[in-house]
Amino acid sequence: MSTSKVKTAQLWSKGKEDLKKQLIDLKTELGALRTQKIAGGAASKLTKIHDIRKSIARVLTVINANQRTQLRIYYKNKKYLPLDLRPKQTRAIRRRLSKKEASRVTEKQKKKTLHFPMRKYAVKAEV
Repeated sequence: MSTSKVKTAQLWSKGKEDLKKQLIDLKTELGALRTQKIAGGAASKLTKIHDIRKSIARVLTVINANQRTQLRIYYKNKKYLPLDLRPKQTRAIRRRLSKKEASRVTEKQKKKTLHFPMRKYAVKAEV
């Protein structure tokens, strides 16, 4: 069982299976420490429980980050992207018309601009 804190820098180089194995080890160690705490173990167990919980969080963070990068690679050239991989932005920006949609013109408007263009006036400059 591991006794020291897990360093995040070391986790990034590990593979998926190694991370899963380490996660299982940490969880079993946490379970053992909790039973020792109930049985009346030393106060030092409480700080160790804290360290193990944080180590589990670090491992899970690395696993999730790796999973997200793989999903980004998978969905890179697809038509649709999962909601959690899309840019957050603001609600108003997400609902706004796209540039293509905003630039579209109806048939009626096309005819109107064609037959009734903007009038040009010559203004005499005063000297």
